[in-house]
Amino acid sequence: MSVTLIDGKPGETVSVHDRGFQYGDGLFETIAVKNAAPLLWDLHMQRLKRGAARLGIKSPDEQLIHEEAEFVCRGTDRSVLKIILTRGVSARGYAPINDTDATRIVSLMPWPDYPKSHRLHGITSQFCRTTITRHPVLAGIKHLNRLEQVMARRELTADSAEGLMLDEQGHVIEGTMTNIFIVREGALFTPDLSHSGVEGVMRSLVLDRVSGLPMASTVAELTKTDLQEADEIFLTNSLIGLWPVRCLASREYPVGKHTRRIQEVIRDACCVD
Repeated sequence: MSVTLIDGKPGETVSVHDRGFQYGDGLFETIAVKNAAPLLWDLHMQRLKRGAARLGIKSPDEQLIHEEAEFVCRGTDRSVLKIILTRGVSARGYAPINDTDATRIVSLMPWPDYPKSHRLHGITSQFCRTTITRHPVLAGIKHLNRLEQVMARRELTADSAEGLMLDEQGHVIEGTMTNIFIVREGALFTPDLSHSGVEGVMRSLVLDRVSGLPMASTVAELTKTDLQEADEIFLTNSLIGLWPVRCLASREYPVGKHTRRIQEVIRDACCVD
């Protein structure tokens, strides 16, 4: 199963002169699809528009993208929708040309074969040596430049399902493909992403729904020590939903009641069995 529309047309190709290809000058969204419906659509579109505004790329027509998403998702049970927006084609050189037409790619891919045990029993994770650059202008948005995550992912040992990344100052920021939460003394904490990292849509949903629970939540600067002293740790993204961390840097963690409670309150927004 693989369907792709480029600027609304099947069978088209992307120019080698496209700035997304040449410079990573663009954004993307990876969206879980359940029963032909993209989940958390509004949150994904809000982030895409924020990113486009930050980079100065023409804001996408949400209705048009929604129609294209409906087309490629038609008839699918569970799959992955990917939307890529680039600044489009321009002459050679870093300087963008004003009013360049953006390139829009909407594609459908098979659902990843993640083990069910990751969600039920937790995963083993590790700290990565590759760091995330602090860059407030790019912080939060999901731009196409992912080489730091690629390099960090190469470090993973066979028993680690995810790697955790720090910035140059030693603050824990995120996983290679996930956001991080810890529970300590009944309160929830997640890293501050104002200088680096991606503000995941599932992270946003967790923070929103925790506000309705008798549980304090705080966005804060976290260190390795904070994670090592946590009572519970879990990771989120729009495809996995929530994975508890069972082991990190040789320390074992329980899949605790707070993790299970949050897993339950976001269940409707997850593509799980």
